[in-house]
Amino acid sequence: MPRSYFWTMLFLMLHQIDAAYWKEWEMFHVPGGVQGFLVFNLAAIALVLVGYRHVLLATPQAALYACVCAALGVGTCLIHAGFALAGMEQFHLPLSVAIIVLCLVSAVWLLRDVRRAKIHLARQAK
Repeated sequence: MPRSYFWTMLFLMLHQIDAAYWKEWEMFHVPGGVQGFLVFNLAAIALVLVGYRHVLLATPQAALYACVCAALGVGTCLIHAGFALAGMEQFHLPLSVAIIVLCLVSAVWLLRDVRRAKIHLARQAK
């Protein structure tokens, strides 16, 4: 799980760097503009980093944090697919698209790892 979490976290952070270029706060009509965007990222990045610590230490909360991180990866892809279908032109550069797709791919990998970890724990409990 640490590897898949790391890659999902990395792609999410790369996406947020790209999102600053595309002025994502305008797409979402974030209150406070760029300031609101920065506050969101402060909270989101802190949450993902705390979750990574839980995953590395294999705490009882690790699976929950991993699911949150994976949900962010899946959500990022779905939201931006919706924006693309709505005709928005942001995030259409090849690396922007690749990062968004990699958010989804790594999130699915992470969810698979969470499932494996839960199955392993259940077998140990028997």
